[in-house]
Amino acid sequence: MSSASPASETSADVREIELSVQGMTCAACAARIEKKLNKIDHVAATVNYATAQASITAPAGVSVQALIGAVEETGYAAGLAPGAEAGPGADDCQAGYLRRRLIVAVAFFVPLSDLSVLLSLFPPYRFPGWQWVLAGLALPVAAWAAWPFHRSALKNARHGSCSMDTLVSLGIVAACGWSAYAMFFLDRGRQRGSAL
Repeated sequence: MSSASPASETSADVREIELSVQGMTCAACAARIEKKLNKIDHVAATVNYATAQASITAPAGVSVQALIGAVEETGYAAGLAPGAEAGPGADDCQAGYLRRRLIVAVAFFVPLSDLSVLLSLFPPYRFPGWQWVLAGLALPVAAWAAWPFHRSALKNARHGSCSMDTLVSLGIVAACGWSAYAMFFLDRGRQRGSAL
């Protein structure tokens, strides 16, 4: 009786839990969350980036709040997975959010790219303050439209990790920094040299 009882208690106490995970932006995010959940004793978890869900097998002694806390420690948000009918609405909301950012980025990027190429190839067309006009057109694209990348990179940095968002964010910051330096300092030095 003593040998059969623990086995039956163990199988009866194990349960399946589905968590909805918010904030994942790449497969590395899912792997990081999965690794953190699997560090909890007697927990087996798989995290699917495509569905933004974590499938967890855990004993009854591990609370749902402890599992959510483990996800939050990695820098992501989690909650019990909603019913299947609630999923598409959330997807539509996220798609709308990203669509607005894309529209703003395109609206500023098109004149920015046209104007920067024109002023680069034909310096006589430059006007006083042209650098500030280009910087003003670039700011909404590099800051507001790209904010989800920056936010995720900052969140990952706070947790001592990095993801594809970190690379994208660093690329944006580096490109904007170099462009500002080239427009405001390098170009001014070349103009002085050609004037002499």
